[in-house]
Amino acid sequence: MKNQEDETAAPSKTQRKQQMEELQTLGEELVALSTERIKKIDIPDGLRDAVREAQRMMRHDEAKRRQMQYIGKLMRNVEVEPIRAALALVRGESAGETAKLHRLERLRGELLADEQVANEIAQLYPAVDLQHLRSLRRAALKEQLQNKPPRSYRAIFQLLKELENGGASEAIEEDDKDEEA
Repeated sequence: MKNQEDETAAPSKTQRKQQMEELQTLGEELVALSTERIKKIDIPDGLRDAVREAQRMMRHDEAKRRQMQYIGKLMRNVEVEPIRAALALVRGESAGETAKLHRLERLRGELLADEQVANEIAQLYPAVDLQHLRSLRRAALKEQLQNKPPRSYRAIFQLLKELENGGASEAIEEDDKDEEA
């Protein structure tokens, strides 16, 4: 009988304090993000404004500490799981995101090893500018031979990443059009 009462009882003061500290830590992670990344996370406007205000505070003083406590207080009334998931994605902890990045790295390596892979990339991503991709490939190979910084090598990855992200949104839009018809 007592166990049932314990389960329905309110959390202890220690548990509440731990929850508040977790929310404040989550708020600190939000404050550490760039404004562009924060725009992509679905949070209430009041919390977004409080995060922006904390980002403007340069010194880590009493005012910033109070602002962080305020952010923690605001987060009590917000569904935090989507925020946690978005932060995990930003940190690269998402297994799907990590797998996608590894696949793109493999594709880049295959492209550098064999120029015919550019045709496969064109089939996967019809929006690709093949001429630009091939010029990046030549520049990356030249950089490797001359032991120069891998600017083109990185540019190939960024291009593939943009194609992957752009291709996913185009496929979703096409699905939406099919459902409407």
